[in-house]
Amino acid sequence: MAEGSEAPSLLHGILEVTVFEAIHLQHALFGELLQIAEKIEEKLHLPFAHSKLYATLDIGPARVARTREIEFHPNNPVWNESFRVYVAHSSPELTISVKNQEVVGAKVLGQATVPTARLLSGEPVKDWLELHSELTHELQRSTIHVQLQYFDVSTDPCWNSGIRLPQFNGVNKCYFAQRTNCIVTLYQNSHLSNGFRPDFHLTDGNRYEPPRLWEDLYNSINNAKHFIYVVGWSVNTEITLVRDPERMIPGAEGVTVGELLKRKAEQGVTVLVMVWQDRTSISFLGNAGLMNTHDEETRKFFEGSKVKCFLCPRNADKSLTAVQTVEVGAEFTHHQKTVCLDVATENGEGRQVVSFIGGIDICGGRYDDENHTIFGNLDTTYLNDFQQNNFPHANLKHGGPREPWHDVHSRLEGPAAWDVLTNFEQRWKKQAPREIEQSLLNITQEMFPNPTWVDQPESWNVQVFRSIDDASVVGFPSDPAQASEMGLVSGKDVTIDQSIHAGYIEAIRRAKRFIYIENQYFFGSCYAWKEEQDSGCLNLIPIEIALKIASKIKNGERFAAYVVTPMWPEGEPEGDTVQAILNWNRLTMEMMYGIIAKAISDAGLNGKAHPSDYLNFFCLGNRELKKQGEYIPPDPPQSGTDYSRAQINRRFLIYVHAKLMIVDDEYVIVGSANLNQRSLEGDRDTEIAHGSYQPFHLNMQQEHARGQIHLYRMSLWYEHFMSHYKHLRQVFLEPESLECVKTVREVAGELWELYTGDIVVDLPGHLLPFPIKVSDSGDLSDLPEDGRFPDTNGPVKGKKSSVLPPILTT
Repeated sequence: MAEGSEAPSLLHGILEVTVFEAIHLQHALFGELLQIAEKIEEKLHLPFAHSKLYATLDIGPARVARTREIEFHPNNPVWNESFRVYVAHSSPELTISVKNQEVVGAKVLGQATVPTARLLSGEPVKDWLELHSELTHELQRSTIHVQLQYFDVSTDPCWNSGIRLPQFNGVNKCYFAQRTNCIVTLYQNSHLSNGFRPDFHLTDGNRYEPPRLWEDLYNSINNAKHFIYVVGWSVNTEITLVRDPERMIPGAEGVTVGELLKRKAEQGVTVLVMVWQDRTSISFLGNAGLMNTHDEETRKFFEGSKVKCFLCPRNADKSLTAVQTVEVGAEFTHHQKTVCLDVATENGEGRQVVSFIGGIDICGGRYDDENHTIFGNLDTTYLNDFQQNNFPHANLKHGGPREPWHDVHSRLEGPAAWDVLTNFEQRWKKQAPREIEQSLLNITQEMFPNPTWVDQPESWNVQVFRSIDDASVVGFPSDPAQASEMGLVSGKDVTIDQSIHAGYIEAIRRAKRFIYIENQYFFGSCYAWKEEQDSGCLNLIPIEIALKIASKIKNGERFAAYVVTPMWPEGEPEGDTVQAILNWNRLTMEMMYGIIAKAISDAGLNGKAHPSDYLNFFCLGNRELKKQGEYIPPDPPQSGTDYSRAQINRRFLIYVHAKLMIVDDEYVIVGSANLNQRSLEGDRDTEIAHGSYQPFHLNMQQEHARGQIHLYRMSLWYEHFMSHYKHLRQVFLEPESLECVKTVREVAGELWELYTGDIVVDLPGHLLPFPIKVSDSGDLSDLPEDGRFPDTNGPVKGKKSSVLPPILTT
C-alpha cells in the first residue's frame, strides 16, 4: 500500500446517496468561452447547444449509480436525485464524478472522493465536496453537494433471518408489490414421462405429482375464451406441444403452436404475439437469423390471419447517442417468455387470468423430459425437432447426440398473474405498430375476478420482478423522486427496472441454510476478480453468496451453496464466444473460492475445513448404451471431429437453460433472467421473473420447510441423481449439512468416472461435477488431465477474447 493511502474497507449492505447540485462548473466546462457564448445567445436570440451533464458514483472500479442528464445552461446543474444502492465492495474511497455527455463517450469535468472509512459509522455524510480534474488539480470554486449514508448488512432485520411473517412484505421499493393469495405451479422441463414418479408426499399425506408444462400450456390455450397474449425470445410456429403417445391429449396429436393459435383467433379469441426481432433475420441468411429464432418465419406464418403478431426490436431510448442506439439494438434482446390468457376457474363457473412465466421458449429443441436422451427417439419425437448447436453442420442425417435440454418454468394464478399481464400490456403499448396498437382487450377485474385462497395452506405470496427500461415499456414515472420510490434507477436519460437483481440479492441476504441455483450462466462481481475488473460485469450475485458463506464460517454455522450450470455455454467449445464466457465463469469461481478460503483461514480452520465444504459447482450430462431399433444415421459425421467423438463415446452434456434459485426450501425465484450482466443490468436484455413462497410452509425453530418448494427441489434432485440413490434420501433433506454436501459431491464424482470412462454405460444419473478442482487455498485447476472438456478441444478454463467486447459476452 502506498504511503498515506487509505486501507480498503468492505461496504456490504445499503448505501443511500443523494446528489443535490454542483456549482461553478463553468470553470471545468468551457471557462470564459461558455460565458461569452451564453451572452451572445441572449443578445442575438441564437440557439446554443447546451451541455448535458450527469454525475456518477464509483466504488473502486465499479459504477454503482448515476444521475439523469440535465442541461447545464443557464444555471448550475441541480439533480436532487436519490439512490438506494446495494453494495458489496472493498475500496479505500468512493469517487463522485461530474461528466459532460458527448456524441461518443463522455468528458469528465471534475471528481471528488470520499474515504470509505468516513461512512462506516453509519452516520449521514452531507457535504460540499471540492471537484478536481482527473489529474487531481483543484478546479477553482467547483464543488458538488451530496449526502451519503451507509447501512451495514448486519443492521438489516432480514439479514440471515429467512422469511419472517408478518414483517416480510417482499422487496421494498419495487415496481410490482408482493401479492398475496396466489397459486404457483412449478415445472421442470417442458415434459415429464409417465415413468417419472418421485416418491415424495405433501404435508397432507398426498403424493407429490409433478406437473407437465407443455400439456398444461396446450390445455390452457385450447380452453381460452377471451385472450391469449404470447411474449417470446423465439416462438416457432412449427413446434408441437404434446408428443408423448402414452399421455396424448385428444385432438392434440400433431397440432402445431401456430395452428393452435390461428384456430383460437378464428374462434374469436384475441391472440397477440410479440416476438423479439433478430435484426440478422434477413433473406440472404435464410430468415432464421444468427440466433436461429426464426422470427421472420413466425411473422410470415401469421400474416393475413386473425392473430396479431409483430416482431419487437430491442430499441434504445431516444435520449441515447447514435453509437449507443446501434449498440443496444444490435447486441441485446427481448428475452422474456410469458403466456397470459384466461382459463376456467376451478369450479367452472367463471374465468380467471393465468400467466405462464419462466425460461422455456416455445421453440425448437426445448421439448425434453427427465430422461434427456441423446440418441433415443430421434426418428420419432425429435424427427422434426432435432437440435445440436455445439457442432458445425450437425443435423439428423449425421445423427446424435442431440442436445438435451433441462429447463424450468412456472404458472401463476391470482393477483401476480395480472402483473405479468401488465408487463405485456406495457410492452405492447410501447412498441406495437400503429395498425395493431389498439388490439389489446380491455381486461378488467370485473370480467375476471381473482379466485381467493385466503388462509389456505397451499396459497402463495408472489412478487414479480423485471429487468427492463422505458425504451421497452410505458408506465415509468418521469419524476426521479417517484421513480426512486418504485426502485427504478437512472441510466443517462433512461429509467431502468433492476428488480430481478434486487430480488436475488435480498433472497441471498435472507438465506439461513442453503442456496440452490440452476442457471445457464453464472458470473459477476468483476470488480473483485483478480483480473478484467473493468469488464463491466458488475452484478453482485456471486460475491453476495461468497460473503454469505464467509459470514457463516465466521459465526461457526453451516451453510451450503450448490450451483448447476451447463458444462460449457451453447456453441462450439473452442469457439471465441464460448471460451470468453468460460473465462468470466472461471474468474467468478476463483473470486468466490478465494473469499471462502480466507474466511476459513481467519476462523482458524485451516486443515479442518475446505472451500468445497460450502460451495460447489455442477453440470449435467448423459451417456447411453446403443438400444435395439435405435435410429441409424445415413451419413455419420466426419471422423476426428468433436461430433464424431461424442457419437462414438455416446455421451454429451445436458444443456442447463434454467433460471432458478431456491433458498432454504422456502423461497424460489423462477424467470427468464440469467445470472450475468446482460440479464441483470436492466438496459440490456429484457427479462421477467418472480420470487415466491408459501406462508404456511416456512422454516420454523425446530422444523424445516416442507411445502411445494421443498418438494420441487427434491424432485429436481430426483431427476438429476436421487432416483438411483434412494437409500440416501434422508441425507438430502438437509442440504446445508456437511454430510449432504459431501454425499452429493461423491455421487457426482462417481457419475463423472462413468461419464468419462472407456466403457460406455447407461449413466445412472445426470449430475456431474463442473470439471474443476479446488485447493485448500481456493485455487482452481482443471479436473480433466488434458484441461479440455471430454471429446472436445475446448479448454475448461476459457480464455479472454481478443475480438469480442466484454459487453457482448458478460
